[in-house]
Amino acid sequence: MQNKVVYVTSFLENNINIYNEQKRQDYTCRTIFLTRKDFINYLTQYKDAHTDILLFNLRSPFQFIKGIFHLATSKVIFVDNYFGFLSAIKFKKDVTCIQLWHANGAIKKFGLLDPGNNTRTPAAMNRFHKVYNQFHKIIVGSDKMQEIFKKAFGLDDSRFIKSGIPRTDIFYNQVLIEEKKEQLYRKFPHLRGKKILLYAPTYRNEDLENFELNLDLELMTTELATRGYILLLKLHPAIKQGVDIPKSCSHFVYDFSKMSNTNDLLFITDILITDYSSLPFEYSILEKPMIFYPYDFDKYKNERGFWEDYHQLVPGPVVSSTSKIISTIIESDFNIDEVKKFKQEWNQYSNGNSSKEIAKYIHSLINK
Repeated sequence: MQNKVVYVTSFLENNINIYNEQKRQDYTCRTIFLTRKDFINYLTQYKDAHTDILLFNLRSPFQFIKGIFHLATSKVIFVDNYFGFLSAIKFKKDVTCIQLWHANGAIKKFGLLDPGNNTRTPAAMNRFHKVYNQFHKIIVGSDKMQEIFKKAFGLDDSRFIKSGIPRTDIFYNQVLIEEKKEQLYRKFPHLRGKKILLYAPTYRNEDLENFELNLDLELMTTELATRGYILLLKLHPAIKQGVDIPKSCSHFVYDFSKMSNTNDLLFITDILITDYSSLPFEYSILEKPMIFYPYDFDKYKNERGFWEDYHQLVPGPVVSSTSKIISTIIESDFNIDEVKKFKQEWNQYSNGNSSKEIAKYIHSLINK
């Protein structure tokens, strides 16, 4: 057993925020990032005498064994997703495995209450329970999310750390937000001075092979471009084929799907358009308007299910067509008080100091 922290990383922002805070507070210890191929180049900037960046691929015996060695010899392990290999691991007594879920809130069901479990075998469900029981601690940003995790993972109140979510810290740092905005404007000068709409839909399984953008881009261009708006698209990175933007819309619509840091886009966004995504939970901290466009509501509800009544949960108008999106924007049909209430409910413990609190907690575990 060594004084090491391992981050099993499928999403970057939470893990990087904690890592940077550890260094800032001089809580430096040996750190290992076990990550996927598309993050290697980005994470290389953090490689130093105390930090290693390793590809963790279960299909590569050499990479897998190296990763297992670090999992077996580290005092603190962060996971940010469901990882099936956890079902076959027996951690040593002094190890703390911390689930730092990649979303700050949840609209659609997952875990033990995923509707898809109806078609899974008893062996698969048993594996789920084994994985979830490996989460010694779970970090949450609100009591609402704690209740969801209790149902999704089948765990009790003793497992939770109410420190808030590290990726939200920057949303409370106005100086840093302005720096990020200026960096974007310098890189993309055509965004400056525009009213920015961001369309960030949830990924659907069928999108992988046959993606269809359910927006009338030409109608939006006609109605909104002359009013000073531009539209940014942020599609899921798994959608390889991208989207064809008509030439007539090229001055209004821009595809930002390959941009890795969605937070930076949120800072310059004036109105967020989404459906079942977790983005509203962070975006609400900025107290800006949102439009919810669940164009396949009935189908998605039957397949995925919701934790609460969707129309009661979301803090903005729910529309079912491009024309309704346009009219909502033109008429400014928003209630910011709803957004503020949503912010308070889901960011109860996220106050800008989450990374600091978790770094201190890691330090206490390393030195106990």
